[in-house]
Amino acid sequence: MVWGFFSLVLKPIHSYPSIDILFYRVFSCAILMLLIVLLFKRRVLLENIALYKTLPAKGKVKAMALNIGGGLLLTANWFSFIYVMNHISVKATSLAYLVCPILTTLLAYLILSEKLSRPQWAAVMLSIIGCILLSYSNMLDMSFSLIVGLSYAMYLVSQKENKGFDKFISLTFQIMLSALILLPFYPLYSGPVPTSFEFYFYIELIAVAFTIIPLLLNLFALKRINSSTVGMLMNINPLIAFCLAALVYHEHLDNVQVAAYGVIFFAILVFNSQLLFSKRKL
Repeated sequence: MVWGFFSLVLKPIHSYPSIDILFYRVFSCAILMLLIVLLFKRRVLLENIALYKTLPAKGKVKAMALNIGGGLLLTANWFSFIYVMNHISVKATSLAYLVCPILTTLLAYLILSEKLSRPQWAAVMLSIIGCILLSYSNMLDMSFSLIVGLSYAMYLVSQKENKGFDKFISLTFQIMLSALILLPFYPLYSGPVPTSFEFYFYIELIAVAFTIIPLLLNLFALKRINSSTVGMLMNINPLIAFCLAALVYHEHLDNVQVAAYGVIFFAILVFNSQLLFSKRKL
């Protein structure tokens, strides 16, 4: 739900280059999280370092690969999302996070061997039908959406296997890595240093409310539920973005698009029907 409202804080700074927004977003996140770790989580950090040292050689390689890969995938996802949001359309980013749950579910099935019930497979098929309807009139949107969606789907599936370490420490490592990757490019590709208070206000809001908090919530969710379920629930994000595109940004929406989003909303209900409608014991 939080990410569904992302356009409200991203659109006000759309006049700034996408790469600059990415730079300041990642650098702000890295500095904030590093300060929190050093000031409040030093004991946990030392415990995680000690745990890493006790792992066998294969365990160390796997842990490092998952965290380095996570940092790379987050960087790719963030840049592609900002670029598409500001230079293609809000609808294209909305479509990206409709494609993402499908890709996450398929990757989880193929890589993690997560099982799905017949209603859940039916929900996946409904989501695919909805995405086909949305992309029918604009294949360019679908192409960009696949790039954005695949990068985050791969991140979700990979982090399901990233076990044993504190989630805040893992996320700090990944964002620090992303910042280090981007740092050499900053002098070459960044524009003039922004002087507007509005820019830094929205960047800090993006860093805390739309990056650190929802990413942590996602990682904690992966500890208790399947990555396919986390992915499918992400459909809530584009449904909200779709409403904003229509009601706030007045982007043109035809009957086919409205029908497609209706199909996808129904797919969410079908996918989670066992949880939503099962009788709970007191």
